[in-house]
Amino acid sequence: MFNKILIANRGEIALRIIRACNELSIKTVAIYSSADQYSLHVKFADEAICIGPYTSTESYLNISRIISAAELTNSDAIHPGYGFLSENPQFAQICKDNNFIFIGPSSNTIESMGKKANAKSSMLKAGVPVIPGSKGI
Repeated sequence: MFNKILIANRGEIALRIIRACNELSIKTVAIYSSADQYSLHVKFADEAICIGPYTSTESYLNISRIISAAELTNSDAIHPGYGFLSENPQFAQICKDNNFIFIGPSSNTIESMGKKANAKSSMLKAGVPVIPGSKGI
């Protein structure tokens, strides 16, 4: 299991992840922008680290700052939550390349499932029922 997870998100999803980690006795690290310093996820995490100014591109979407925060806090894994970087295959791969466990699908899976035609084809091959229609997708 993990000793410490960095949560690369904010708001309700971060709070849900923190609650689940608490139930499993896993330490949590919240990241936050300068605009979110008084947010609940910052208050309830075991640790919190500011990763930049209020703009998402300079904070929650800044992969190098998130990786640096994980390094500084000795996190074992990174949970992306949803939105932001959760569907970014490069982020998943960079986590792996920097020896952090990405809590989510592999970069290859994210890449494949991000394309509707590939996703539908993969589901059909796996025997998952799909609705008819949308020829070519």
